[in-house]
Amino acid sequence: MIEEQVLARVLGAALRGGGEFAEVFAEDRRSSSARLEDAKVEELTSGRQRGAGVRVVAGRTTGYAHTADVSEAGLLAAAEVASAAARGGGVATRVVDLDRRRPVGAQAVGVPPEEVPKARRVELLLAADEAARRGRSPINQVSTSTADGRRRTLIANSDGLLVEDDVTRTRFGIQCVARGDTGLQTGHRSVGASMGFELFDRWDVEQLAAEAAESAITKLAARPAPSGVMPVVLAAGGGGVLFHEACGHGLEADLVEKDTSVFRGRVGTKVASSLVTLIDDATVTGEWGTFAVDDEGAPAQRTVLIEDGVLSDYMWDLVRARRAGRPSTGNGRRETYQHLPMVRMTNTFLAPNPGTTLEDLIGEVDHGVFCATLGGGQVNTATGDFVFGMTEAYLIEGGRITAPLRAANLIGNGPQALLDIEGLADDFDMGWPGTCGKDGQGVPVGMGIPSLRIGGLTVGGTAR
Repeated sequence: MIEEQVLARVLGAALRGGGEFAEVFAEDRRSSSARLEDAKVEELTSGRQRGAGVRVVAGRTTGYAHTADVSEAGLLAAAEVASAAARGGGVATRVVDLDRRRPVGAQAVGVPPEEVPKARRVELLLAADEAARRGRSPINQVSTSTADGRRRTLIANSDGLLVEDDVTRTRFGIQCVARGDTGLQTGHRSVGASMGFELFDRWDVEQLAAEAAESAITKLAARPAPSGVMPVVLAAGGGGVLFHEACGHGLEADLVEKDTSVFRGRVGTKVASSLVTLIDDATVTGEWGTFAVDDEGAPAQRTVLIEDGVLSDYMWDLVRARRAGRPSTGNGRRETYQHLPMVRMTNTFLAPNPGTTLEDLIGEVDHGVFCATLGGGQVNTATGDFVFGMTEAYLIEGGRITAPLRAANLIGNGPQALLDIEGLADDFDMGWPGTCGKDGQGVPVGMGIPSLRIGGLTVGGTAR
């Protein structure tokens, strides 16, 4: 995207004000989306964004400036602004010799989405709409959507690094609304991966539509959820967001550094059930949070955060890792070139437990709840306290799943939930593609779990 000689001159200019570290981050992104409401096209969009940011670090002060002008003049102007913001006094000249590196694990795209006609996208969404309604009179509203994007990045810094990445992501989603005597109920399905339009060779949109419709219809017969503390079984994939939000953020080094994490100072200590191994891994082929290099140029990595219940490491970005005298874990991410990088998760998941099945977990529960899908929630990262909504859940009675339940909340504490995990199954799913928000920035992440049972969570239902 930018010539090496230009990058070297910009980095040199950025360091003249006395900075210790300088970086250029350039980005070229393309996106498109389509959305149908009841088989009518409501949205058919495409867009492109291109620009670069220059970061200068002096001590604990960071200067950052971004521009949509990626000419040498535009980049030099941004470098001057960033340098002035970080200036620690003195004037120095430093020559930067860039060493271009080829990222390991660069993505191969089968069918580039930009080559797919808009009419083909609409055909897929119409097929899903029709499949959701087929033979299902209670279904009276269907919303279908697809979105894709390609993001090319270039990172060059004063350590001599020069590396590029190119990631394409594609997703599909459907929501069905069923009407019955008890009112309206919704069913959802969503899939996404770091791949091109070959996503639709991997997933059958008509099957996903049928599952979403049946989920909505089943919930028409839902009874009020129980209330109180009881065993809760989370389905594979469906509860990954709980551990992402309630535990994962607390393992990000910037929150640890700010003393706003319950896991601060606990490396080497037991923080979870011995069944628990929690991993963040940006190298998993095809997953939503996968890439070859992070937004600071560090290679994608697999980081074991908790192993057999013991906290083994945090997630680190480049700047905080340099201050700590250790390498980055490849978790420096940013939403766009207009943002500074920060510590973010990639694909975060609990490892499965061979030899135990979902049926084993449910069969040992006399009275509890099986949660197939969690929705949105709130988490206090300083304490780990959380509240999450259950969007699809069922009663467990006498070791069997029985009746569907109306919407209710799960209330608990993340670190305590880790300790209270009684069983993990041998199944596993990464769940739906997600966007993680932090300090006003959103980035794509994967969240996965095997089926698991927590000994006691508070269910905020209405049944007496």
